[in-house]
Amino acid sequence: MGNVVFVAKEATGDETRVAASVETVKKMIGFGLDVVVEAGAGTKSKIPDAEFEAIGARIGSAGAAAVADVVLKVRRPTEEEIGGYKSGAIVIAVMDPYGNDEAIAAMAKAGLSSFAMELMPRITRAQSMDVLSSQANLAGYQAVVEAAAVYDRAMPMMMTAAGTVPAAKVFVMGAGVAGLQAIATARRLGAAVSATDVRPAAKEQVASLGAKFIAVEDEEFKAAETAGGYAKEMSGEYQAKQAALVADHIAKQDIVITTALIPGRPAPKLVSREMLKSMKPGAVAVDLAVERGGNIEGVKLGKVADVDGVRVIGYANMAGRIAASASALYAKNLVTFLETMVNKETKTIALNLEDELIKATMLTHAGNVVHPAFGGAKKGDN
Repeated sequence: MGNVVFVAKEATGDETRVAASVETVKKMIGFGLDVVVEAGAGTKSKIPDAEFEAIGARIGSAGAAAVADVVLKVRRPTEEEIGGYKSGAIVIAVMDPYGNDEAIAAMAKAGLSSFAMELMPRITRAQSMDVLSSQANLAGYQAVVEAAAVYDRAMPMMMTAAGTVPAAKVFVMGAGVAGLQAIATARRLGAAVSATDVRPAAKEQVASLGAKFIAVEDEEFKAAETAGGYAKEMSGEYQAKQAALVADHIAKQDIVITTALIPGRPAPKLVSREMLKSMKPGAVAVDLAVERGGNIEGVKLGKVADVDGVRVIGYANMAGRIAASASALYAKNLVTFLETMVNKETKTIALNLEDELIKATMLTHAGNVVHPAFGGAKKGDN
């Protein structure tokens, strides 16, 4: 048999996603790999063991990981899981490496070649492996669905014989992948949507989705707008004007969705209690950055909290709330990356340490932490 790939059942109880789908298992078997799926791994993503079995995977216990050459996971393995892997195994997952040096060191000590999917470079070749985008896309969609469920009114304008229901006003802060999907979803539900972003280049994308862009459009903004797609540090004076405009705008909104995250840093604070206080009765806010401390003052991880009269939704793992869709996309990201490691002739896994994707995502290898951002040696250090 070829190299063994083990699809693990997630050890953290609140993780609903799985690292493989029927489609990706079929693909891996096609590469000549022997796929073992841990019993129950796909249950929360609506994939019964029998479906994996029907296409040629074997169903095994957690102990089957001991012979695996490759372990596929959603989240970084726990200490206990690491103890069950053989030295030299390749582990691919969302590793959440920032500030978790001990956990990374433990993977190095166990001799694992570990890869962090969220460090995938944003280059054309790797677009289909970009887990941050695939999961943020779904999180943006689900944020609007959760907000609509908590909001005690209808989202679209409805003109009826009994009177008119006004459209809900939705404000999205941050027009990255999650923000743009939130805008599109709120628009589909008939809301009146506006958005803001620190990158002037986002103005066009926001407008193309039929939402209003909220920014102080003075000379400084116009100069930054022409400077390409990246956020440029604006002057203190501009920031103050922008903050005042946003505060004034939030007071008129029914629903606010925040999506601002900076990798490896605490989430920036965007919405203060004062701003929440100024919102209408029954207003709702959704914080997609809650796992990094949150953008909204008073947000509570995993809960819908009442903060100064506004219901603030702080669900962790928003994409995991639609696990069947999230798993299908995540599994596709993983198998596309894994395929780059498969030698098509010999049908075996071979790591090319010079490949730019491997260099960008590899955390540990051959007993060492190798990623320079997490204490690994840079080329030329030795």
